[in-house]
Amino acid sequence: MLNEPLKILAVDDIRENLLVLEAALDQPGVELVTVSSGFEALEAMLRDDFALALLDVMMPEMDGFELAELMRGTERTRAVPIIFLTALATDERRRFRGYEAGAVDYLLKPLDMVELNSKVAVFVELARQRREIARQRDELGLALGRLRAHGDNSPLAVLEIDANLRIVSWYRSAERELGFSAQDVLGRKVEEAPFLAPADRPRFAESMRALLGGEDRRETQEHRFVRAGGALREGEWYCSSLAGTGSRGASVMIELLDVTERLRAEDTQRLLIGELNHRVKNTLATVQAIASQGFRHARSTEDFQQAFSGRLQSLARAHSLLSATTWEPASLRSLIADQVAIGAVSEDRLKLAGPDVELPPELALRFSLILHELATNAHKYGAFSNESGTVSLDWSVSQHVLSLAWTERGGPPVAPPERRGFGSTLIENSMTADGARISAEYAAEGICWQLALPLAEEGHPAGTAEPVAPPAAPVASPAVATSETGPQGLRVLIVEDEPLVAMELMMEIEDWGGVVLGPATSCEQAIAMIREGGPDLALLDGNLNGERIDPVADELAARATPFAFVSGYDRRQLPSGHSERPMLGKPFMGREVCAMVRRLAEEAGATVRA
Repeated sequence: MLNEPLKILAVDDIRENLLVLEAALDQPGVELVTVSSGFEALEAMLRDDFALALLDVMMPEMDGFELAELMRGTERTRAVPIIFLTALATDERRRFRGYEAGAVDYLLKPLDMVELNSKVAVFVELARQRREIARQRDELGLALGRLRAHGDNSPLAVLEIDANLRIVSWYRSAERELGFSAQDVLGRKVEEAPFLAPADRPRFAESMRALLGGEDRRETQEHRFVRAGGALREGEWYCSSLAGTGSRGASVMIELLDVTERLRAEDTQRLLIGELNHRVKNTLATVQAIASQGFRHARSTEDFQQAFSGRLQSLARAHSLLSATTWEPASLRSLIADQVAIGAVSEDRLKLAGPDVELPPELALRFSLILHELATNAHKYGAFSNESGTVSLDWSVSQHVLSLAWTERGGPPVAPPERRGFGSTLIENSMTADGARISAEYAAEGICWQLALPLAEEGHPAGTAEPVAPPAAPVASPAVATSETGPQGLRVLIVEDEPLVAMELMMEIEDWGGVVLGPATSCEQAIAMIREGGPDLALLDGNLNGERIDPVADELAARATPFAFVSGYDRRQLPSGHSERPMLGKPFMGREVCAMVRRLAEEAGATVRA
């Protein structure tokens, strides 16, 4: 132990000589052990370690020379320094024998205590240094062992690069995580490292040189790496530069963490949050459109409240059905059962005939609103408005098209309406974006609605099985509005896949005096309208049933046609080359739509004037 005193062994057969040595050698941190024979000395050296041995030459049974020879022949005592003490006159042969036996010095009695203390102090200091060196060796060995254990067992890949950018340490963790053995990489320069992609090696080498250029530094860097099988991964490199000392040059210790899965998870999380935000805002925009359009057509506040509440309940029940299946397709019969549950349809007066059909989520939401409007109209004007009327709902599926017939019988006489309400408009327009064909036959015995709804082919969204030709663009004068002339005649293209939201945009623009082109519900339709109709302005949804809007934005930009986004996404999800374009968030107010169109009109006027 470091705090234990250093021990010196004194061997002399004369007790008085030992007492003199005890009195003379009173040094701090030094303990003198005295024995009177060579045999006692050997026993003492088996028990304790000694920094120095003071041996009398002339002793009975075993003299000092014999004791020294025995000490030199034993591993435990071989390194103990020996000083011979003798009262005999100088004899070169004895002196030579003493040195031959391993002595470091030869002192004559009577001893000069100053000289003896001085020489003892030298060996004591050497012993202290040896003890310190041994301690440091043990600590260094322990530290190296810990480093090796950490490097071998770490979940991160651990390696070391020297000042010449050569790989000098390659731990088992690196072999385990990267797949390359120490033989594959040790001694190689990083410019040749097989675990770095060739394109990334120069940047990695430059970053390592920068680390080695100063004092001890810690940095976290991001570089790609390659596993032995060739897989390219993303990594965080935790680098610690170590300044060189003495003969040891500078180096960089590196721990590499594979963050590929974490980055993918973060990207997925951002995507899911953005998609959730988009869905919520789209739903709010749909609710807003239901409220706005319902208020336009309502005869009274009570009429509006009843109709609005019923539509919201219908939408909510459909959402609940979809959420219960993690937004999987919904059963047509379940949607009908929900309408029965909220009292929109009388179960005993509704006749159903058709196979069980699964509707895609977006189609299910829209169909639930149609079903609610059909039932509401039947209660107000049709078969459910008396005590005897019935409704037959028949459906079949052929070539990915769902054909439905809503037939009312036994109600009051039916005639085509003189005034179109919001319910009829919603039924006829809510799914035309998906390629649906909806029509009504007003017969005297009762109304019959015919619906043909394209279903999804495997791997395709609903409505894409049979592409629908884009509506013909309205004929309008080529006048371009400016801030002075107003919006009359301004042609505004609407690209929106949510029918109710598109309906709200259309009415706001028409009320303001503009001419609506569309709505386009796919990029293909939108581009065709741009090329054929030449809109003056455009309002673009950020996403069309999973289809990115980028091609449409590119086409408008190429024609210098001002456009703005109307989206539930934030700017990070918008087309990268057009993310600075004006944006109207969903849900929106009518005055915000007018303000955005005015802003685009001013931009269009400035473009024309230029």
